[in-house]
Amino acid sequence: MPTIPVRRSPRISGGSKVAGQTVSRNEIGVSTPSKRKIRSDSTTEDNVVTSTLTPSPMEISPCKWKSPRRCVNDSPKSPLNANRGDKTINLSKSPVKRRLSESFLEKPIWNPRDMEQLNAVKEALHVSRAPSNLVCRQVEQNRVLEFCKQAVKIEKAGSLYVCGCPGTGKSLSMEKVKEVLVNWADESGFQAPDILSVNCTSLSNTSDIFGKMLDKIQPRRKLNCSTAPLQYLQKMFSEKQQPAGTKMLLIVADELDYLITKDKVVLHELFMLTTSPFSRFILIGIANAIDLADRFLPKLQSMNCKPAVITFCAYSKDQIISILQQRFEAFPYTVFQPQALELCARKVASASGDMRKALWVCRSAIEMLEAEIRDSISSLDLPSLHGRVSYQHRDGACDKSPIHESNVVRVDHVAIALSKAYRSPVVDTIQSLPQHQQIILCSAVKLFRGKKKDATIGVVISVCTIKLESWSYQACVEC
Repeated sequence: MPTIPVRRSPRISGGSKVAGQTVSRNEIGVSTPSKRKIRSDSTTEDNVVTSTLTPSPMEISPCKWKSPRRCVNDSPKSPLNANRGDKTINLSKSPVKRRLSESFLEKPIWNPRDMEQLNAVKEALHVSRAPSNLVCRQVEQNRVLEFCKQAVKIEKAGSLYVCGCPGTGKSLSMEKVKEVLVNWADESGFQAPDILSVNCTSLSNTSDIFGKMLDKIQPRRKLNCSTAPLQYLQKMFSEKQQPAGTKMLLIVADELDYLITKDKVVLHELFMLTTSPFSRFILIGIANAIDLADRFLPKLQSMNCKPAVITFCAYSKDQIISILQQRFEAFPYTVFQPQALELCARKVASASGDMRKALWVCRSAIEMLEAEIRDSISSLDLPSLHGRVSYQHRDGACDKSPIHESNVVRVDHVAIALSKAYRSPVVDTIQSLPQHQQIILCSAVKLFRGKKKDATIGVVISVCTIKLESWSYQACVEC
């Protein structure tokens, strides 16, 4: 039987043969054999030395592995001698922060002492200032617009209910939809509908909405005293077909929940008018309650004429930042620090997602910066302190003073504005009470928190006495 040759690793103790050469231990200077190199071709020459005879210090004593991270901006896989200015190194900042820095810090810092700039920024942040293009609501706008277009094309009535949290752009979106719908009808050759916008909070009586509808359809029509506008509309939409040239009517009823009465007749009849056979009006109701149609319009669901529902979700942090950027993009200067805007967006998004609250916080932060600058100018009132410099000289010095980065709205301004915006008035009232009254209030709350429904004054006084004694003992210990 043929023998199979066994390859053995070279011995290091005396002398060894490495690739056909006898090498002594003193020549190698290493105590452990080096690993063989894996070769794919077995026919390659075996007599070639694959490694140097004098090993490096790393082979003599292996050193500990050190993390290549040299700064915060490096990643664990970065090479040791990586160029720190290379753009391929991943920064620790998020993409949103990087976009904020690029969009705000490239502009020069504004001058809050300039009243023209100050008033322009305040006006841009006002709630009544509607932007030309409403961002972050394109999906909801398209859904409402497609509903209205379909109703105008087939000339069929319909109802839509738009709901969502306060400050999510419902009313602004409807204004944009009305404008786009009229332009689309003119360009497409359809007859543009008449539009009636009603804020239900302005109605003295809930049934007045039917009178407004009738005035819009037939402005010069005079009714008998015995005929109510609702009865006339019901008769007109159920028995008489309108002429071919009659325009459709689009009704946008904002704050629709104000029409809810005890018997719910007004709200129910308003939606029922869209189901009449010859009805030619489109109803869009806007309110905050998501389940209004389920709670107050159960008959419509049983008759299979429940209105379509479109929900406006609360704004997220990125959406609030985008809207604020849109408000500031017209200005050639920087007003807010990027970190301050992000703090405002994060807090408002986590609390309510109300964009109106975010605008109020930004305006309040600007007012704090304005008061801070006013106080710094008043502190430089040298005539009041020394009586040597005139007011005219002081005002000229303030106007010529350089604009520093401290003139932008900082994080501390936004933090104080947020605390004011979300501060509870009940907590402020309790904190303003004297300490003994606070103890009485806490004692009463402790008594009535359990199953007790009533208590005598003596019981309350006894609990207050115990609390006062414990408070006095704690004060003595602290002293």
